[in-house]
Parts: sequence; structure tokens; C-alpha cells
Amino acid sequence: MRDLLARVKTLTTWFRDTRDRPETRDLILLLVRAGLAWIFIYHGAGTLFGAFHQAGIHGETLYFQANHLKPAEFFTYVDGLTQFVGGILIAVGIFGRLAGLALAGDMIGAMVTITFAQGLAGPNGLGYQLNLALILPSLVIAFLGTGRISLDELLRRTFSPAGASRSPQIGQRPSAATPSPD
Repeated sequence: MRDLLARVKTLTTWFRDTRDRPETRDLILLLVRAGLAWIFIYHGAGTLFGAFHQAGIHGETLYFQANHLKPAEFFTYVDGLTQFVGGILIAVGIFGRLAGLALAGDMIGAMVTITFAQGLAGPNGLGYQLNLALILPSLVIAFLGTGRISLDELLRRTFSPAGASRSPQIGQRPSAATPSPD
């Protein structure tokens, strides 16, 4: 029993210590980016190209018209491009803060115009729950950036003096002379 308690204590200490490690932050941001990117690329490609057996431009335009969004075709292209391009940008980690903000805005727009009136779950699960679930990680990327495992960081290291990283470490506050990341 003591051995089991000692193992649990060791595991608990290790888990607690991972919270403050920069590697943990970067790994979690990478995982959030991967999941978020796949969802948005999937839906954006479906809207723009009819990929994955989705409606494509024509079908989405008809859906937007049925929901009184005018000009429907314009909003279809804006929605599809925001999701597809934003998903790709988040996947590779370039302009991630801007892409996260754009994707959060896209989901807020979807809530305001269509899904909020249907409630959280809505009929057949078509409420605003998915929008809300996608807004929050999009805002995480918008506020925290893409992390050190990203094209943004590679470019930063390549083009900044002495190849230094501008990404602040966990618990470290940027000084007044240090430019903020992104």
C-alpha cells in the first residue's frame, strides 16, 4: 500500500510540475492548433469545394439564403475562406493570432445570425454549442499565439537579431524594452 501511495505522490508531483514548463505550453498549443485546424479546414473545404460530401458553394449559399443572410453568396465565400485559410494558418502556425481572431469572429457571426436562436443544443443538436466550443480555443490561439512549435517561431528566430526567440517563457514577463510576441 505504501508503494502505491508513493507512486501516486510521485505521479501527482510530476503532473503538477508540468504546468509551469514551457514545453508543456508549446505542446498543448500544438495540440489545440491541430484539432482546431482540422475542424476548420474540413468545414472550409466543404463550403468552398464540396469536399467530404458537403454542400459546396451552391449548397451553402442556399442555406444562407434560407436563413436570410444577404448577400448569401458573398457570406458563403467569406465563411469558407475564413475557415479554410484560417485553419491552414493555424495548422502551420503562421499569423496564428490573426487567424484565431478571424475564426472566433466567424463563429460569433454564425451564432448571431443563425444558431443562437436555436438554443445551446437546438433541434437535432444544431444549436450554438459547436460555435462556442470553437470560439474558446480560437481565442486561446489569438491571445497566446502559436507557441514555439510553429512557423511563426521559426521565422522569428531566422530574422530576429542573433536568432533569439521573442516568445516569453511561462512565468516570465516581457520587459519594457522587449517587443511583445506577434
